[in-house]
Amino acid sequence: MRNWLSNLARSSRREEAQTACRSQTTDCRLRSVPRPLGCCLLFVLLALVCAGKIFAADVSPDFSAANELYAKGKFADAAAAYEKILQTSGQSPALLFNCGNAEFKAGHLGQAIAAYRQAELLAPRDAELRANLTFVRSQVQGATLRDSRWQNWIGSLTLNEGTVITAICFWAMFALLAARQLRPALTPKLRGLTRLLVVLAFLSGAVLAVQAANHFTSAEAVVTGAEATARSGPFDDAQSTFTARDGTEMRILDRHNDWVEVADGTGKIGWFNKQQVAILPGA
Repeated sequence: MRNWLSNLARSSRREEAQTACRSQTTDCRLRSVPRPLGCCLLFVLLALVCAGKIFAADVSPDFSAANELYAKGKFADAAAAYEKILQTSGQSPALLFNCGNAEFKAGHLGQAIAAYRQAELLAPRDAELRANLTFVRSQVQGATLRDSRWQNWIGSLTLNEGTVITAICFWAMFALLAARQLRPALTPKLRGLTRLLVVLAFLSGAVLAVQAANHFTSAEAVVTGAEATARSGPFDDAQSTFTARDGTEMRILDRHNDWVEVADGTGKIGWFNKQQVAILPGA
């Protein structure tokens, strides 16, 4: 069958910790954790590089051990090892991607989707990552959320990238306005460019506002067990409302102690215990 999990080799400056796994349905190679580059002229950059080397030294042995577990077909153990690295050393697209691969191979669709979704927030234009996420989502049974076209378009940039683009547009706009005030003779020549930058500045600002709203005010939940039962209220004795299968993605509406109220892809509403789901920030 068609290979869905793609070749993910990195450059020669990065740690080559690649292993391969082939089955009848997938072909998976693990990504490597990037090593920092050489010395920098500026003291601040040099300090950051040194800190990065310490981080890489700490992560590398554990990362290699997780790769070995994956290569031996111990996917659940490999996923646990990747998760431990993520909890102790922070997130990176490569680690989250490998964790998602291991979870998928272990048969944990929900955990795989959660890992891929978190990696997507850091690397939204990664084609292999999106292909893997799409494939795993296709294996989920039952109703689940689907991103609209405008959500996919807005999600093609990280929040940091959107902030930088918006800042550049606004500073360029202010620079042209200042130039027109200081050199009135340039006003006719700069009129068209100024209008364009004004439009781009406010358009990028609007997109950034939507990105920030999605990221900070909305959240989604992914079912991580074979099956989870939604309740009519935030307590175990409440009446069941519907059942969701492993990997089902739902929008979070409310929270109460250890419970979250969600809506699935068909609009059904119910409460799940947080132990039944993985909670993700908005895109």
